[in-house]
Amino acid sequence: MAFLNQIKQRRTIYAIGKKVELTVDQIEEIIKEAVRHSPSAFNSQTSRVVTLYGESHAQFWNIVRETLKKMVPEAAFESTNTKIKSFEAGFGTALFFEDQDTVKSLQEQFALYAEHFPIWSEHSTGIAQFSVWNALAEQKIGASLQHYNPIIDEEVAKTFNIPASWKLRGQLVFGSIEASAGEKTFIDDAIRFKKFD
Repeated sequence: MAFLNQIKQRRTIYAIGKKVELTVDQIEEIIKEAVRHSPSAFNSQTSRVVTLYGESHAQFWNIVRETLKKMVPEAAFESTNTKIKSFEAGFGTALFFEDQDTVKSLQEQFALYAEHFPIWSEHSTGIAQFSVWNALAEQKIGASLQHYNPIIDEEVAKTFNIPASWKLRGQLVFGSIEASAGEKTFIDDAIRFKKFD
């Protein structure tokens, strides 16, 4: 039951800060181990992660800000900027990518399943993101998963020298927990689950 209890403790934490007790190296090892041991179709290991700390972390969120500034009406931008500032207040950001060259190679090797490999790649990144999120939560590090892709992809790739075959799928911003998450609600089990004997 320890694993289920850990899953229950993982929550979306928006109020994050920089007062993390672990070192960058310790966090890096947690992220690497979590991704390394996350399952993937055909053991394809398509997931890639770029972690950003300090100036790189701030630079990433500035890319998000400047990109949205061109798209969000000026009257509504202040609330958008406030949200971005809350992410900047964190300790770091993990960018999750999927290597499309690996996906294409699998499609060529296993033609019978070709149409499924992009979908299975999405499964892989979801599992990797969930694994990292839980591993950080276990260390009392709060996080929230963001999705500013694809509007930031080009600038992020240029700024951080990302290989052309890596497709950005999510951004996990993390830091010290400055305020707890609110109560989580659930839809009725009868809507979500079916059981047959």
